[in-house]
Amino acid sequence: MKHTISALVENKFGVLARVAGLFSGRGFNISSLAVGETMDPAISRMTIVVDDQGSPQIMEQVEKQLNKLINVIKIQEFSRGESVDRELILVKVKTTTSTRSEILEIAQIFRARVIDVSTSALVLEVTGTEDKIRAILSLLARYGVKELVRTGKAAIARG
Repeated sequence: MKHTISALVENKFGVLARVAGLFSGRGFNISSLAVGETMDPAISRMTIVVDDQGSPQIMEQVEKQLNKLINVIKIQEFSRGESVDRELILVKVKTTTSTRSEILEIAQIFRARVIDVSTSALVLEVTGTEDKIRAILSLLARYGVKELVRTGKAAIARG
């Protein structure tokens, strides 16, 4: 199981390193980390996804330690169903004249946007849940994925 944590932090030098250091210092692997400014440029939101490392008490301890960091404003852990989350990928897929229409059909089914076209490749922009991203990547793999860029999960509380 994975844990998704949303942290509002002051947008200052070194905050990201201190937060990431807290996780690595306790042996947690961060599987996804997305950071960006909020409507207030002095505040950033970090969405951190970590692999389950044992008991809920351990995650509770990590959250308490995060709250103690001086630049952390608010921490929230999302359980399943408590949040809406999306991921963004840019994927460059090999194409030929005979495979281009098949790839475009897959893109249409997954509501992906074509953002660059060349004679030998298409670049697609895909947003969605981790499952949707995994599904389109498995279909595109047979054509040859030349390059992939992934943002990681961004999440926000429901309601």
